[in-house]
Parts: sequence; C-alpha cells; structure tokens
Amino acid sequence: MPASLRELRQRRASVTTIKKVTRAMELIAASRIIKAQQRAQSAAPYARELTRAVSAVATFSNVDHPLTTEAENPTRAAVLLITSDRGLAGAYSSSVIKEGEQLNQMLRQANREAVPYLAGRKAIAFYGFRRRNVAAKWDGFSDAPTYGHAREIADRLIEAFRTPTEEGGVDEIHVVFTRFVSMLTQRVDVIRMLPLEVVEGEEPPPSEEILPLYEFEPDAATVLDELLPLYVASRIHYCLLQGAASELASRQKAMKSATDNAQQLIERLTREANQARQAEITQEISEIVGGASALAEASAAAE
Repeated sequence: MPASLRELRQRRASVTTIKKVTRAMELIAASRIIKAQQRAQSAAPYARELTRAVSAVATFSNVDHPLTTEAENPTRAAVLLITSDRGLAGAYSSSVIKEGEQLNQMLRQANREAVPYLAGRKAIAFYGFRRRNVAAKWDGFSDAPTYGHAREIADRLIEAFRTPTEEGGVDEIHVVFTRFVSMLTQRVDVIRMLPLEVVEGEEPPPSEEILPLYEFEPDAATVLDELLPLYVASRIHYCLLQGAASELASRQKAMKSATDNAQQLIERLTREANQARQAEITQEISEIVGGASALAEASAAAE
C-alpha cells in the first residue's frame, strides 16, 4: 500500500536529521585523523631507536633473558585484541575480532590455549555476550591512547609472560591490531610480541643499517631488564596509535557512506512525496469535476 503524503514527509524529515548527524560525525573524524597521524609519527622515532638498542644488546651479548627465550613446549598464548570503544566505524572492530578468531583457531590447532586480553568495548562486548573468560580488559581510550595506557597493558602482559604456565602464565604474546596505511586503506595485522626473536647472522648489516656501538653498564642482563619492558610498552603504544588512526579513518568512510545514502533516500522520498501530492491534486480535481457534472445533470433534469 503506497504511503500517504504525510508519512513520506515525516520520513524525509527523519532522514534529513540523520544526514546532519552523520555529516557532523564525518567532519569530526576527518579533523581528528590528522592529530592521530601526528601522534603516531611522533612516537615512531623513539620506538625505532629503542628497537635498535634492544636489537644491539640482544644480538651482541650472550645473555639468555626470559623475554627472549623460546619455551620448549608452549601451551598457552596471550592474544591482545585492539578494537574501538564506540561504533559507527564500519568493519573496523569486526575485522579485528574476526582475525583474532582465526588466530585462536590456529593456536588451538597447534595445541596452544589462547588467553584473551581485550582493549576496547567492542571486543569486551563480543566476548561478554558469548560468556567467554577474559584475562584482562581495558577501555575508554581507543580514539586517544597514551603511553600510560600502553605501559599498563604491557606490565600486565609481561607479568603473565614471566609467570609459569602452571600458575596461569603464558608462553607467547600476540597482538591483533589495525595498521593505518592511508586514508582509504587500513589493514588488520598480527604480530608476535614475545618472546623476542633474535636473529643471529654472520654477514654484516648494510652501511645504512649499521648499529651504533653500545657499552653495557653495568651488564647486558641488567640493560635488557630495563629495555625490554620499555620496548614492549613502546610497541603496544605504537599499535594503539595505529588503531586510533585506523578507527577514525574507518569512521569517516562509514559516515560519508551513510551521508551519501541518506541523500539518495531523501531524493527518492522527495520524488515519492511529489507523486503522492500530484495524485491527491488529481483526485481532488476529479472529484470537483465529477461533482460539477452531477450538479449540471441534476439541474437539467429538474428543468
């Protein structure tokens, strides 16, 4: 049954209001992406130099550190999912959760128990709805993470890594996050954070990649004890910043698509409203003409 003119106008007014909201959210996300990119770029030099320092200490010292030692038979692996706190960001959070589910399946096939660590309300809601056990969860900072948030997550993960598996610890730490490639491309990525892989090679590195000389004071083991927690926190902070930029880019694309769809729906409702109005006018004219003809016939019959 065709909708009446009044219903069409009400629907058009509602869609117009929704369009204003989605347009505003699109502009807000676009304005915040630049700041998110700047935060990620500003954190990159520190993370890069810290990685070089850790690589130098781990490569040029014969130290068996707990964070760089592979377990003989790993049985438990921590999986950190980095999602958003809010919705209306397209497939940003669902893509991370889907990749995390695939990683969990791969770990189970390798006879390893996946221990979830969640960052973001979307992942927390996903696991909570399915009544799954969660080792730890954090929320409230997905669009503007700080180093303090990353250090809190890193301390919890390192504590679990240093705890024996018999007491509830883990043998590996994996991170699932979204890497910001460009404004149009965001890619879900999985990295293994711990144990740190140390690749020993006999060939010297290229001239542009020569590591600086370091003096280990007091010794290499103590230096690793101080650097590795900072390294893990720095990597997690980088993943959080990449996720924040990707979330804002996904939200901008989703809101732009919603705005375009709302505009198309407004145009369609406007056409339907015009057709309904024209039909009502035509019906009223027909009724007037019919009434006039009936009066004329009645007058002629009376005469």
